[in-house]
Amino acid sequence: MPPSRRLFLKTELAPRLAEAQAGRRAVFFADAAHFVLGSFLGWLWCMTRVFVRASSGRQRYNVLGAINAVTLELVRVANDGYITATTVCELLGQLAALNLAVPLTVVMDNARYQRCQLVQTLARQLNIELLFLPSYSPNLNLIERLWKFVKKTALNSRPHGSFAEFPRPRWWLLGQTPKPTPLDVDPQQVIDYLENEMETSHDGNRKGI
Repeated sequence: MPPSRRLFLKTELAPRLAEAQAGRRAVFFADAAHFVLGSFLGWLWCMTRVFVRASSGRQRYNVLGAINAVTLELVRVANDGYITATTVCELLGQLAALNLAVPLTVVMDNARYQRCQLVQTLARQLNIELLFLPSYSPNLNLIERLWKFVKKTALNSRPHGSFAEFPRPRWWLLGQTPKPTPLDVDPQQVIDYLENEMETSHDGNRKGI
């Protein structure tokens, strides 16, 4: 793992996760997912060629979500247009409306619409700390695991005739956050998990995987 990312884990993320585990802070990991009405790769093993129906189109259902690193509570804003700075502000408003009795930190990447002045000004007004991940570090964002799970469970190899039939996606699945998860154990295990994710990603990129 690059030294800068390891330093971020140890000096920025780990202390906040420790406070969250102790009940002295709420840490949410936020990011957007785009659920596209289209073909999703799946596997079917058989002795003869089989043609499987697939969806046709590029319409999409966008979700900007934030997941609590300890309780796994999910707060989300969704639309079928675009995720913009205004959408991020709406999400921050929903988080502030939780009226938590502890400081609130939102961990997110460096997308321009998330780091713009509009979002940062509102965050200061709502007393929300924005903690931006190092560049090119999606594996440090735990909500990515949730989006991967939802896409695999609700969309892979599941054709939909039209956007009106699209599950958008089936939000009841979000009550089945994949286990095992390091989120409800010792913060150091979270850090160890994230370090392992980054090492795996780095090795894969180096090998051309």
